[in-house]
Amino acid sequence: MEVIFLKDVKGSGKKGEIKNVSDGYAKNFLIKNGLAIVASAGAKGEVKGKNEAKQYHYEQDKTKAQEQATQMQKQSVTIPVKVGENGKIFGSITSKEIADAYAKLGFEFDKRKVVLNEPIKTLGTYLVDIKLFEGVTAKVQVQVVKE
Repeated sequence: MEVIFLKDVKGSGKKGEIKNVSDGYAKNFLIKNGLAIVASAGAKGEVKGKNEAKQYHYEQDKTKAQEQATQMQKQSVTIPVKVGENGKIFGSITSKEIADAYAKLGFEFDKRKVVLNEPIKTLGTYLVDIKLFEGVTAKVQVQVVKE
């Protein structure tokens, strides 16, 4: 029997997937527990439409992220910090500070998207990766200067 999964079922299928399963398994477990429905022609068309819409929105979001990455790479941010005697800064530059600096320029993203391989603890210019979307990473310049 062909069924459309409404929820993820470990070992059987993922939500939205159309699969052929045994009649007993479908009737007695999947359909009975609301995990799947019988795959009629109308239901298959609905699933296909949802998958196409999902793919369309994914492509739109990815394109938008690529445009944002291009714009971000054209601009660098400067973060002024207090410095000790030997040029070391007090504390370190955090991903939140980098996200806030870009927010002032109009680029909104979550601080967890900032990838810092090691803490920034000295003055200078650093290349920082910002993962904006799956497969889209902006390499931006962050300048840390004396306040």
